[in-house]
Amino acid sequence: MRPQKVLDIEILKGLTKVFRAKGYEGASLKELSEATGLKKASLYHRFPNGKQEMADAVLNHLDQWVNENIFQSLSNTDFEPKIRLKNALNEISTLYDGGNETCIFRALSMQGGIELFEKQINKGMTDWLSAFKEIGIALNLSPKEAEQKALQVLIDIQGSLIVTKGLGDISIFEKTLQNIEYNYLNE
Repeated sequence: MRPQKVLDIEILKGLTKVFRAKGYEGASLKELSEATGLKKASLYHRFPNGKQEMADAVLNHLDQWVNENIFQSLSNTDFEPKIRLKNALNEISTLYDGGNETCIFRALSMQGGIELFEKQINKGMTDWLSAFKEIGIALNLSPKEAEQKALQVLIDIQGSLIVTKGLGDISIFEKTLQNIEYNYLNE
């Protein structure tokens, strides 16, 4: 078997970049091909079901990354809850390149994408809420307070990414992450 010239992780990074920038409907096969370094035929060979399979692969890849880096940081009982929260917020900054990247949920929920990926987006957001609720409980919040705080985290992160892009000021995202930490640790 001939070795693959383009590694799967590089393909996923290229696909992610295009879907984040263009959304599902806006991403053309030409752009996806160019971003991955593969010809269209090779891209279809890897993803026989086309663009939807590519977006599914991106969602699965990012879901795995979030689980391994953010959620694992939040649940790692080898560290005290304050450190776990700080580590997770650092990983969130990495995920969104300090506020420079668009959330894949937002990008894929525009136009026809929401119908195709609604279940995955819902699951992803539910997982975020659950993980942040658990860290809230570990920080001695009541379950109700922890649940409210988790929802606010999701709103703050998503909202700050949009405002950061709209105003071209990444300090907004950085300040949001600092505020999340402050709000959890100073109750």
